[in-house]
Amino acid sequence: MLASDRQGASRVQALDLLRLIAVAAVVFYHYGFWGPSSHDVPRVALPWMASFAQYGFLGVPVFFIISGFVIAYSAEGRTATGFAIARFSRIYPTFLFCMTLTFLAVLTLGPPHFDTSIAQWFANLFIAAPALGHPYMDGAYWSLVIEVSFYAWVAVLMAAKVFPRRLDLIILIWLGITFANELTIDAPLFEKLFLADDSGFFAVGLVIYEFFRGRRDPKLGALLALSVGTAVFQSLHKLIRLAPHTGGTFDDAVVAVICLASIAIIFAATRVRRVPLPASVVMAIGGLTYPLYLLHMQLGYVFLMRFSSTDRVWAVSVIISSIVLLSWIIWRFIERPAQRWTKDALTTQAIRRGLEVTAARIEPAGVKRSPA
Repeated sequence: MLASDRQGASRVQALDLLRLIAVAAVVFYHYGFWGPSSHDVPRVALPWMASFAQYGFLGVPVFFIISGFVIAYSAEGRTATGFAIARFSRIYPTFLFCMTLTFLAVLTLGPPHFDTSIAQWFANLFIAAPALGHPYMDGAYWSLVIEVSFYAWVAVLMAAKVFPRRLDLIILIWLGITFANELTIDAPLFEKLFLADDSGFFAVGLVIYEFFRGRRDPKLGALLALSVGTAVFQSLHKLIRLAPHTGGTFDDAVVAVICLASIAIIFAATRVRRVPLPASVVMAIGGLTYPLYLLHMQLGYVFLMRFSSTDRVWAVSVIISSIVLLSWIIWRFIERPAQRWTKDALTTQAIRRGLEVTAARIEPAGVKRSPA
């Protein structure tokens, strides 16, 4: 879902293409298997796709793996303050614009199928709207809460001077907490606080970045195996709640294979230096995926229920194509300048308050950086 705010390792071009594929999988999931359900709105637009679209939920874990990779790079050369500024600038302006756009669409075009309120819009300003007693403006926002929680933990660990220096220990403790909770009390509080349902995916991304940097040792290989095993376990564990909630019939073997294949493809993608497409095209593909993720679900269903004809395949194709174009416009003309302005403003304020934003790049002993 997210592209890095730095141009160095963020331009692992194949990852930009994988982001688009992951978004497409989520779109198939929402339109071919599970969509917004409100009042008398059908839960799915294209039910004939259900048998394979139901596995599109695995596109979100792909985002988490890529996020682990990207965040590991984003943390380098920054203090906790600099990292927090970079992440906020990357996430929030685009979120605010897309959330408000969705709000206006639901407010004006949603009734009688969808409705909203100023109170819901206000609660969504804090991203985690359910904590304030209101639903997400778009159901897809739940994964953004997971992402932000991951960023918060990284910032805290950076402030404590243990990330990325003690990355191996951090991952071991994190996965230990995950299994201690998942295999015992399975407490929702621990799941939310420690991201116990998704820790394996982020851990895989962090470890893949260590390989990308040039690190090679048996400990890292063992850590990768442990992280991959946790990710597969969590993919299957999600079915315990997902199947009854959606009414889907999932094949455990298919879920495990998709999870393993996704990890292998992401790992291979980090070894690809350049893809046979113009750099500007690849950058645009990576850039539009975030607003596309934020807009495709609720906004798309508002237009589907308002304007669609009996030919839903045609209607969905037009709606998604239009949202892709809108996402590119947002990335090109709104997100990039808003991100720069927000980052510059926050950096200036941090420096005025005597906070350090950049730090010397730390290279763990025995690690040689691979050329990006």
